[in-house]
Amino acid sequence: MEKKILDLNKSVYDLCKEYPELPEILHDLGFVDIAKPGMLSTVGRFMTIKKGAVMKKISMETIKDTLSKNGYDVIY
Repeated sequence: MEKKILDLNKSVYDLCKEYPELPEILHDLGFVDIAKPGMLSTVGRFMTIKKGAVMKKISMETIKDTLSKNGYDVIY
């Protein structure tokens, strides 16, 4: 399986457009608002995973580990 590059400086909207399976992974990590209708296309356009992690108090280590287990190379 080819690794997918996930640039944490990109908006959540752009990342989820590029990787349609990502919203479910992020939701399971604790970004529950991503499932709300319209959130991805509004707030997601300027929100990054890094900003969201600070707001939701989710450690970047946990995020990187989970994304890595799901086949992503995380860069930031």
